[in-house]
Amino acid sequence: MTKFLLAVHVLAAIITFGPVTVAASMFPAAARRVLAAPEDARSLAEVRTLHRICRVYAVIAVVVPVFGLATARSLQVLTSPWLLTSMALTAAAAAVLAGLVLPRQAAALAGLHGDPDARATSAVQRAAVQQAAVQRAVRQLAMYTGVFNLLWATVTVLMIVRPGSTTGA
Repeated sequence: MTKFLLAVHVLAAIITFGPVTVAASMFPAAARRVLAAPEDARSLAEVRTLHRICRVYAVIAVVVPVFGLATARSLQVLTSPWLLTSMALTAAAAAVLAGLVLPRQAAALAGLHGDPDARATSAVQRAAVQQAAVQRAVRQLAMYTGVFNLLWATVTVLMIVRPGSTTGA
């Protein structure tokens, strides 16, 4: 049963975190392309698709820690420092994704759709405020996506190396 749980855990991690990591990394550049050419419908569709990939796969990714915990329990390593560290980093990565990356993607996407800022009085002012807000969100998004990716890379290394593990590495 342990091998089955481990296989599902690893496959789920690859199938879910791979697309989220790639799509989240591609989003800022795609959003910048839309800012540079607002009339390009294809670029806007790309940004929408990348955000959808991130949202959907982030929800599906919940199975990864579920099967990870089941695997750790069957291996009797739930209290191992490498696993506890990985769990904390996984929680941090999930928090960065849910609290920083996805909301900023949504904000950038809303700005790219042309949602006006009520404080601006003219169409030109609204466009300038909107573009500045989207540029700021995209810059922040690139940084937060990098943090998210770094957290996942660290978890992956910990899962492979398992420092101090007695189950072999």
